Amino acid sequence: QILSKAYAVLSDAEQRAIYDEQGRVDEESEALRGERDWQEYWRLLFKKITVKDIEDFEKSYKDSEEELADIKAAYMDFEGDMDRIMESVLCADYTDEPRIRKIIEKAIESGEVPSYKGFIKEAKQKMIARKRRAEKEAREAEKTKDELGLGGEDDLKALIQSRNKDRKKEMDDFLAQLEAKYGNNAKKGGKKTAAKKGK
Repeated sequence: QILSKAYAVLSDAEQRAIYDEQGRVDEESEALRGERDWQEYWRLLFKKITVKDIEDFEKSYKDSEEELADIKAAYMDFEGDMDRIMESVLCADYTDEPRIRKIIEKAIESGEVPSYKGFIKEAKQKMIARKRRAEKEAREAEKTKDELGLGGEDDLKALIQSRNKDRKKEMDDFLAQLEAKYGNNAKKGGKKTAAKKGK
């Protein structure tokens, strides 16, 4: 509502002139008083993001100057840690790793970025573990996509809702584990204290 009021004032020449001159707005003006469907209002200003929009962005981003700069920045920020580089570069999945690795190697050779030991001497087991983890995530994503029957306009919304449910379940499970672990210890601790008092 605050954003819409600001937008209403700034987009109306008369309202804006009053604000520029006096530093206040006419709260009784029709533009600020009207009831509206906020979701519909913001949908007029910002279109829905679909899976196709993301795929189109991915096509334009990969092998672009922007991606190149992001890869070099991630390499510098994480001092060559490929786990963190692969997590932070936009649109990157495990199949992109050889390509990203070549980009970094080329930048090291040309002296654009320093040579970090974590990158040059990364253990083979770490690479294998990263690939297995990524493949498992890809399988889970495909399974979720099939379960949700994705393929329409609301793909992204359905995917986000599904992920939120999964995260809530993970958090509930984690809290239950903590309760089971530390709840029992608290009870045991109480018994020990009582025993000491008896002595």
